[in-house]
Amino acid sequence: MAVTKEDGGRLNAFATEPRMRYVDPPSAGSTSRRLLLIGVGVGVVVAMVAVAIRIS
Repeated sequence: MAVTKEDGGRLNAFATEPRMRYVDPPSAGSTSRRLLLIGVGVGVVVAMVAVAIRIS
């Protein structure tokens, strides 16, 4: 930590910032996985609507 002394004699401590990390762009595999999850989610919603319609 960096510590400085102000005019009034008070100490001021500054935290050390972490190093920057760069994010890799999404790969083709992650895109297909996302589409699969969206498809499964849509299927679950359609099934729930169908069950609700069948019950009523």
